[in-house]
Amino acid sequence: MQCFACSLPTSLPGFLDAADPEHTRARKRQRIESSSPLVSSTHTISDLSTSTPSRRMMRLSEPDHDSSLSVAPDLSTHAGPSSLGGVFDGFAGTNGASGHTNGFGPVSNGTSSMGNGISKHGKVISKVTLPGTTLYEDSFVDREEFVRLVIQSLRDVGYIESAATLEAESGYTMEAPEVSQFRQYILEGMWSKAEAALMRLGVHEEEGLWVAKFLISRQKYLELLEGKKPTAALQVLRNELAPSNVDPDKLHSLSSLIMCSEPEDLRRRAEWDGASGTSRHQLLHTLHDYIPSAVMIPQQRFATLLNQARTFQLQRCIYHNSTLNSSNFSLYSDHHCNKSEFPSMTTTILEVHTDEVWNIEWSHDGAYLASASKDRTAIIWRRGKSSIDSSASPQDWTAHLILRDHPYPLGCLTWSLDDSILLTSTEQFIKMWNTKTGVCIRTLEEHTETVTAISWLPDGTGFISGGLDRKIVIWDADGKVRDAWGPTAIRLTDLAVTPDFTHLVAVGMEHTQNFPSASEPSQSRGAQTGDVPPGPGGNGGQGGVSRTMHRMMVFDLATKQTESLAVISVNSAGSTRLEGDLTSVQISQDSRYALVNHAPNEIHLWDLNTGQMACRYEGQTQGRHVIRSCFGGIESNFVVSGSEDGKVYVWHRDSGTLLETLSGHGEGSVNSVAWNPKNERMFASCSDDRTIRIWEAPPHESHFAEQPITGLTHPPHSSLLAETGKGKTRQ
Repeated sequence: MQCFACSLPTSLPGFLDAADPEHTRARKRQRIESSSPLVSSTHTISDLSTSTPSRRMMRLSEPDHDSSLSVAPDLSTHAGPSSLGGVFDGFAGTNGASGHTNGFGPVSNGTSSMGNGISKHGKVISKVTLPGTTLYEDSFVDREEFVRLVIQSLRDVGYIESAATLEAESGYTMEAPEVSQFRQYILEGMWSKAEAALMRLGVHEEEGLWVAKFLISRQKYLELLEGKKPTAALQVLRNELAPSNVDPDKLHSLSSLIMCSEPEDLRRRAEWDGASGTSRHQLLHTLHDYIPSAVMIPQQRFATLLNQARTFQLQRCIYHNSTLNSSNFSLYSDHHCNKSEFPSMTTTILEVHTDEVWNIEWSHDGAYLASASKDRTAIIWRRGKSSIDSSASPQDWTAHLILRDHPYPLGCLTWSLDDSILLTSTEQFIKMWNTKTGVCIRTLEEHTETVTAISWLPDGTGFISGGLDRKIVIWDADGKVRDAWGPTAIRLTDLAVTPDFTHLVAVGMEHTQNFPSASEPSQSRGAQTGDVPPGPGGNGGQGGVSRTMHRMMVFDLATKQTESLAVISVNSAGSTRLEGDLTSVQISQDSRYALVNHAPNEIHLWDLNTGQMACRYEGQTQGRHVIRSCFGGIESNFVVSGSEDGKVYVWHRDSGTLLETLSGHGEGSVNSVAWNPKNERMFASCSDDRTIRIWEAPPHESHFAEQPITGLTHPPHSSLLAETGKGKTRQ
């Protein structure tokens, strides 16, 4: 199909000339003279101030001259990006303070004796000549680059006079006049001059020059359309955008915008905020990528370097678990978190379930914890005050609601976004519970085999479920089927939706004809979905050897298309036929990583952007049971997992370093862990020992250990239990 732009008429009436609008800025400038655009010569304030009386520097009155509270003269300059063409009509050597040298004596750092080369009375600024070109003798940092960044930073935060002083004293200027002019051209819509300035700014690479010109022409085109000048916009589209070797689809998309009748429609379709918005500043920011950084320094470059240093320090702080702010982060020292602040102590043990506890999940407000058990009940626990938040009674956990009426043991549970509904799964059934009253709202029976995963959708409009029947079902919030996929290529063992609501990640085992039909519900989770019936040789004979493919599948929620990121071939016969299962998956809050439990004895971190394994975690034991791991801590810095040896393992996410091995649970597997979404210093674990443990950072005082709270060993027969069933503290 012929491109719309290529078929435009060569002659159109009313063509708006592309010449730039006349625009002059009524402000006075005084340039620092230099032999090079980047090096200035010595200047004197008297040279700058004697031309006219209005440019002479204001002198403080005699009584105020020696006062540390004296005020600088009010200048018309403002904070912002500096340029060689910036104005400084005179400045005090002490940035508005007295003629002293910031409380120190007349030390001159190798220059004049008048305080770092600046006259005490503001008469002369002497250029300092230093040996070498690096910042320090043993440094790799170029002195000129450092000084220019300091000048930029001073101007950005508002120290205009100090920046000008540093320019004069060092002999370096932040940028050439052409750079300042180019900024002005872009921000004031002088497009022809902006394009002409690109070559002078060092944009010589052909492809980069084409892209930069295209970006400028695109902005020009959109502004003409916004100003309801379609004829001029057509000329720009035909003569400037079409010849720029741009992708045909992109060009077609731009050409379709000419049909917009109103500016609001144009801005919406182009995802552009208009000439009066931030679009010109965004264009300038994008053009930085095509202009040499030594010519046009990227905006707030010093702040960028400091943020990079901060990120590096956080990556090296393997116990980092606190929000950084001005009170706990300083440039004077490297950041380091104390290990004692990590939640490694059991502060509460919840004992109400009468059988193994298989799964737990916090409500979104962090005030409640739901647990699912083999005893066919789910319990909603109300969280008490943290022992580290109050000096009063250490814990006051209660079994707020006990949800019965499940025909089989519970495997999964999940909260709605507003925490008003709790979903539980028991074999092929899904139950919806009112979390305020404990009443079962509805029982859903769409699946024909065990439901292995349920997850609420990020937008709160419904939820999604998957099972061993290879079905994926999307439900409305009221429990009505919205959509169903299947059969999929795998028998699903778990699934999760990315928080950005773009993908569904599922794990499971490739379907084969060897799998028996699930005619009877299983009462035990000890045998995983990877079981294959023994061959003729009996339980473990070589005659029953088969190879089973385990996969992690990523579904595009919009198209339902799939991409297999991981294919793992394992031997699933004989005495080790359970090895190789992918048992659970969790997604990081930034939607980038998938955390997958892989028996035997490994947890894998997959980068969903690249399709590559980012990290592997080892140390825990998993071979027979379903273990559910999770991310934890501030910014999901930790990976936490239970283990079949009855312990909880914690790793640093990025490095894979094993940080903690936490004991406390009794005999059996620790089946699931969950980090409190509102308290980065608290997580929970559940176990075959029928208990749930709450882990917190050690308090400053161990008063909680002396006030045990009696726990219930048997729940009452009522389906509701309010304000009773206390947890107990660590004995």
